[in-house]
Amino acid sequence: MKIVNLGKSKKVYCANRYLVLGSWNQLDAVNTLIDVGTDSEVIEDIAGVSTGVGKRPVEQVVLTHGHFDHAGGLKDIIKRFNPKVYAFTRIEGVTDLLKDGQFLLMGDRTFEVIHIPGHSNDSICLYCKEDKVLFSGDTSINIRTPGGAYPSVFVKIFERITKLNIEIIYSGHDEPVREHAKEILINTLRNIKKSHITYDTNNINRRNLSGDIINIVEK
Repeated sequence: MKIVNLGKSKKVYCANRYLVLGSWNQLDAVNTLIDVGTDSEVIEDIAGVSTGVGKRPVEQVVLTHGHFDHAGGLKDIIKRFNPKVYAFTRIEGVTDLLKDGQFLLMGDRTFEVIHIPGHSNDSICLYCKEDKVLFSGDTSINIRTPGGAYPSVFVKIFERITKLNIEIIYSGHDEPVREHAKEILINTLRNIKKSHITYDTNNINRRNLSGDIINIVEK
């Protein structure tokens, strides 16, 4: 797998854009753009990347959530590349809805979709077990001190994320974490648990990271 960090727009507020490719641009790899940012500038950046002869540079888009800085430029990407577009909730341009626990081929690797409401109700992370990589979107992964409030469901899911074998984290806005990723996640969980936890009285069906349905009942 090759991950090309296309960075942010130089003109407007924008999230990081990542292009995930096969290691050797093989035909059966799926060229995937994670988040599209806010403008069409990224199209020029993609044109400068070797994405494989006879392949569309962007065959699918995966949105980590629907906020404008991550999804505002979707219309331009669709017009240029006509990709499938995956997201957890339906917004204009989305062709396929993701499910928690779903596996998706990006580049030449399989990623698990982890629904983690917190930053937004439709926020997801994407985890590749083989390469020990996590795309975190805008999910807070480096909380240095206690404070604020967190939904109990978010805490439960974050607990499971800290148990995964993660060595590299690609964030929605920050620089990639390439060292001490596990320690950062554990410290973040510690600080979250020292903060205010809010509870939802509804029953919530959710998949665990092995794909099994679990039932979380908050009281």
